[in-house]
Amino acid sequence: MNAIVWAVIKREYLQRVRSKWFVIATVAGPLLLIGLIAAPILMANRGEERERTLVVVDRTGVLFPGVQPRLVEAGYAVEASPGDDAELERLTDAVRGGSIGAFLELDEATLARGHFRMRSHEAPSPVRSVLVRQAVVQTALEVRLGGDTEDVQALLTGGTLQVDVLSEGAGGFEDATFVSAYLGAFLLYMSLLFYAVAVMRSVLEEKTSRIVEVILSSMRPYELMLGKILGVGAVGLTQFALWILSAGLIFAVGAPALLAARPDFMSPETLADVLPGAGYAALFAAYFLGGYFIYSGLYAAVGATCNSDEEAQQAQMPVVMLLVVPILFVTQVIQEPEATLSIALSFVPFFTPILMFARAVVGGASALEIAASMVLMAFTILAVAWVAGRIYKVGILMAGKRPTLPEILRWVRQA
Repeated sequence: MNAIVWAVIKREYLQRVRSKWFVIATVAGPLLLIGLIAAPILMANRGEERERTLVVVDRTGVLFPGVQPRLVEAGYAVEASPGDDAELERLTDAVRGGSIGAFLELDEATLARGHFRMRSHEAPSPVRSVLVRQAVVQTALEVRLGGDTEDVQALLTGGTLQVDVLSEGAGGFEDATFVSAYLGAFLLYMSLLFYAVAVMRSVLEEKTSRIVEVILSSMRPYELMLGKILGVGAVGLTQFALWILSAGLIFAVGAPALLAARPDFMSPETLADVLPGAGYAALFAAYFLGGYFIYSGLYAAVGATCNSDEEAQQAQMPVVMLLVVPILFVTQVIQEPEATLSIALSFVPFFTPILMFARAVVGGASALEIAASMVLMAFTILAVAWVAGRIYKVGILMAGKRPTLPEILRWVRQA
């Protein structure tokens, strides 16, 4: 790579990383993540001791031993209390005075049909209501079904489903994997669109201001296009690297505090499943780079053929549709990664970055398919670069009416 291309890369990179929008966007991501972690902690700490103290009045004499550990697991400090009238009045005054959060009254109706009363200082959240009700009702069912046994516990928790996949290479996934695959695919869609459009706007800005005529007097068109694509791509990788580093530091500090403050919010096992690993990050980076080089070349060609933002908005619609189609199918591809349609769509070069990534995350793509998709993207990048370079070479110096499709095809043949 010659010094001219490096000069363009340096200019494009520094111009963007020094802009206020880059700083705002880079800082906004970690701040949003901090807010998502801090909000539950702050809400949990507000009146912590009072709201998490539950007194259980068990008139049945058999429910408290089962209810107490379940409520403790949900994050409550649980106390037992006799059920005489004087004690109920004392507990009611304690709730009104704010010294305890609430107390439960369990009686024969609780054993018969799961009905019980909760007197609380404040209305519990829907999540806490479900946790308390589940603890009491499961214990009542346990007692009626004959005691605390592993078989009864398995039935009360909803049972388990074992799926034996008979086809070779087919992978299963759970809810956490689905979320990781979908969010990653959607982030790929947004980042590819954002950074590829940035290339188009950079080309259009220099063309409309006529600066490009001066620049091309000292370099070739393909050098300018390559420098712009690599420079904007480096900005994207820098921003992702800063986000990943910030997210790692935030989770290392904030996740333990969140789990301690809100044990009902998410279990450590679920959090470990949701957080992406090194393999996930490597796949994301590879498919981002492949998709970026494909779409940035297309958007550079679009920018070279237009003379205004209005023209560019119309001209980019076919390219935008190439990004929209895989997003429309991504849910189906995640749910059925081994289906014929999913495999076929993931090998369409313009859909590969999003759909093959989604299939790989849920375990529906073999190592051979992933390698084949990388090779396919490499050939597609070369093809797009050849076509886009020819369009860019002619279009960047053209002015006036936007060229028609036959004229653009003639540029490709004759450039």
